[in-house]
Amino acid sequence: MSSLTRAVLDIERRTPAHRDRAIDGLRALALLAVPTGHWLLGGFTLDSAGALHNASPLSSFAGFAPASWFLQMLGIFFLVGGYASVLSFRRRKGSTAQWLKGRVARLGRPVLGVTAVWAAMIPVLSVLGVPHDTLRTGSTLVIQPLWFVGVYVGVTALTPYCVRAARALGGWAAAPLLAVVALVDFLRYGPYADSVPSWLSVVNILPGWMFAYQLGVSWGEKRIGRRGGWLLFGGGALLFAVLLVVFHYPASMVGVPGEARTNSHPPSLLVLALAAAQSGAAILLRDRIADWLKKPALWAPVVVVNLSAMTILCWHQTALLAAAVPASFAGRVPGLTTAPDTLAWIGERLAWMPVFAVLLVLIARYARGFEAPWTKATKARRAAAGLLAAGFAVFALGLA
Repeated sequence: MSSLTRAVLDIERRTPAHRDRAIDGLRALALLAVPTGHWLLGGFTLDSAGALHNASPLSSFAGFAPASWFLQMLGIFFLVGGYASVLSFRRRKGSTAQWLKGRVARLGRPVLGVTAVWAAMIPVLSVLGVPHDTLRTGSTLVIQPLWFVGVYVGVTALTPYCVRAARALGGWAAAPLLAVVALVDFLRYGPYADSVPSWLSVVNILPGWMFAYQLGVSWGEKRIGRRGGWLLFGGGALLFAVLLVVFHYPASMVGVPGEARTNSHPPSLLVLALAAAQSGAAILLRDRIADWLKKPALWAPVVVVNLSAMTILCWHQTALLAAAVPASFAGRVPGLTTAPDTLAWIGERLAWMPVFAVLLVLIARYARGFEAPWTKATKARRAAAGLLAAGFAVFALGLA
């Protein structure tokens, strides 16, 4: 018996009988969609000074926008996050504040780790000859996925209220959130758009991402069943089609350079329609997914991905940069430092995907330590990490 087979069987043996494999499987799927999407849709151009700049293949190939419908799975992530939070909230032994503090610490440690490490790396990379513009580009890529953590913390803090809403209204507790986003979209894109201040779009951030989380809470409270799943799937798909065809929402679920409108920052009604359809599909397929994951060979990767969730989220862009930055010194490397404006580039980038994955695995061997409690870290070290993280944020956001 090989060591890999033994590891797979050991994971199966250690899995409690009550473990909800479907929820873990959905979470793993949503997690893996993040690096896959960023690695496929995040290209670079190389300027005359050898510096890297961000570029998107969607700028040249708008026809590939439907790929983002499958790669944008944050709706699933928030859905299973709400479901899991309900279970955790029920099992809490201390106060609600203590429960929330523990959840925030688990999310915050890896973020603090990656930003502090990058803050320390920037001066070293600069001395080694990495251009300033490349460092700016890399810092932007690293910090972009981390917005999710801040939003997720805010939504998690509202879990007690989500539970109350779910018990009172069931799956319909998410409807007011949909209504808020619809109203804001009407104001910023409708006939009164010219008289609406630009900051109004920020209102959509909380209800937009909280929508699927609330659905997850209602699901965890057993207030959404198969009938609700079909309603979400069918209603979400219909609304998605109407918004695209009748109201001409941008087809891409991610931002495209040069486009005046974006669906994701902040989330538009199209994002909620997609989240509703995805959530409905997840609810309907739950039992089938659970059956698939009874196979040890399928279950083991799901466990590994879930144990490294924050590491994957925080470090996958570093894996991409670990390949692209050294390559930039060699000049034009197909699929890595060449502009994403040809069909050949797509095939070349696909060929690089296994390299990025291997680099992420290597990085994760060391970075996963940030997910564990920092029991041996002194107050001085924690303060230093906080200062480094703050400095990196200032640099990455272009504030200095």
